[in-house]
Amino acid sequence: MSFLSLQDQFDNLEKHTQWGIEFVEKYTKFVKERSEIETNYAKQIRNLSKKYQPKKNSREEEESKYTFCRAFLMTLNELNDYAGQHEVIAENLTSQIITELTRYLQDLKTERKSHFHDGRKAQQHIESSWKQLEASKRRFERDCKEADRAQQYFEKMDADINVTKADVEKARQQAQMRHQMASDSKSDYSSYLQKFNQEQNDHYYTIIPNIFQKLQDMEEKRIERLGVCMKTFSEVDRQVLPIVGQCLDGMTKAAESIEPKTDSKQVVESYKSGFEPPGDVEFEDYGQAMKRTVSENSLSNAREGKEKPTSKSKGKLWPFIKNKNKSPKQQKEPLSHRLNDFMTSKPKMHCLRSLRRGGSGPEDFSHLPPEQRRKKLQGKIDELNKDIQKEMDQRDALTKMKDVYVKNPQMGDPASVDPRLSEISQNIEKLQSEVQKFEGWLAEVEERMPSKSDTHRRSGFYETQNSTTVSNNCAQDRESPDGSYTEEQNSEIQVKANPNPTSTTPEFDDEFDDEETLPTIGTCKALYPFEGHNEGTIAVAEGELLYVIEEDKGDGWTRVRRNEDEEGYVPTSYIEVLLETNAKGAMTYI
Repeated sequence: MSFLSLQDQFDNLEKHTQWGIEFVEKYTKFVKERSEIETNYAKQIRNLSKKYQPKKNSREEEESKYTFCRAFLMTLNELNDYAGQHEVIAENLTSQIITELTRYLQDLKTERKSHFHDGRKAQQHIESSWKQLEASKRRFERDCKEADRAQQYFEKMDADINVTKADVEKARQQAQMRHQMASDSKSDYSSYLQKFNQEQNDHYYTIIPNIFQKLQDMEEKRIERLGVCMKTFSEVDRQVLPIVGQCLDGMTKAAESIEPKTDSKQVVESYKSGFEPPGDVEFEDYGQAMKRTVSENSLSNAREGKEKPTSKSKGKLWPFIKNKNKSPKQQKEPLSHRLNDFMTSKPKMHCLRSLRRGGSGPEDFSHLPPEQRRKKLQGKIDELNKDIQKEMDQRDALTKMKDVYVKNPQMGDPASVDPRLSEISQNIEKLQSEVQKFEGWLAEVEERMPSKSDTHRRSGFYETQNSTTVSNNCAQDRESPDGSYTEEQNSEIQVKANPNPTSTTPEFDDEFDDEETLPTIGTCKALYPFEGHNEGTIAVAEGELLYVIEEDKGDGWTRVRRNEDEEGYVPTSYIEVLLETNAKGAMTYI
């Protein structure tokens, strides 16, 4: 069907095309709101994913060890990609539909306006021609009537004998003039009629059909464009479905990667202390006490009363034992049993050397249980080895650069590389010394790790070692094998070292206030200036001579004295030490 059959419905067709434009505007608004919804949804999904992303702290790093935490992180990443696909939908809706329809609407309005302007102009022209035809027709009709009246008047005057010849001649001339005017009006009318018929034929068979055909083409193009946009509307979603499917598959894969057994194993690895469970509790025969005499009981009570002040706290039980009452026999257990059976994870007091140098915590991780301490030390060694490898790589690169400069002096001065090579060499030496220090601690921990086969043998070793090193540094005389501070240990050591039950071991705080003056074991010369800002250190000038009162024990610090009142720690690498022969066998080191 063609719009040609609607030639008499010009106004209705104009209303219909206007409604079509309004419908396109409504659909454009619909797509725009859908795009905004997709954008907001993608933003909310991204914010949700970002909110639950692991933070940069140690707790989150520990959680990343578990498969379910890694699966959740993978889910968040896939969800972030999923949000990105909704952003793609919004962008495609905007670029492929909204922008195109907005531009098309402007062209459509302009085209429609032009077509209807041409139609109105053609309509006005045919109406004007019709009016001209009607005017010439009325004029021709009027002239014909005037000519008839003039002819009748002439005939009347010509028949009247009383009228003069002059009047008759005048009436005849008037009648001829009127007939001439009627003839001219007839010619004009005939001309206008032919012209109108031609214009009317052009109007209804050429001009108006062309306009209506253009309107029909415009309307069909509008409908076709809407269909294309609606198809694009669905294709935009269809295009991202493969990637969305990959995101969902990634989430499924992340969920399937969860391994409960592996997580349980990780829990054991993370919190395993390395302690052995306590042994069997010995039978305590209270019936033998009934057979003692009153004097013997009094004597034993008196002895027990004297020994009580030497114990500073109750015994430490295995963490899962609820009964905290101690029998007299449990208080007399050997030190080796105490070290192996009553381990705790109570943080120890920091070593005096560490406190005096301003340290914030034990560098050897001695506050941790053996297994955890071993892992920390191993991780520190691996980290230092990586740093050493980086420094070596830099040294190799600079060495190659220096060789190039030597072969091609115009490219650079070989001597300019030497300071950096020297600095890197010093860094490597420091890192290697750090590795040796941590490897020593690691070997100590692995040696002290208890096993079922040598628990009693190693317990005896700890007992002997602790009983013979009462006057050593605080890390040895105050720590159990796991590095925790134990007060019962000091009490038993005191009983073995001092037979007098009335004497007591000095408190830990006394070691800070009433430490004995250490003897001089050698001299040293400062190679570099050291400011000594931290507590426990002493400032030295380059070339200054000092007395050595305590050598480096593997932590990189040497204790020196300037006079009777000034003493402190300085870095061992900053001084040249000469120990006395009677102290260390006359050995010199830098």
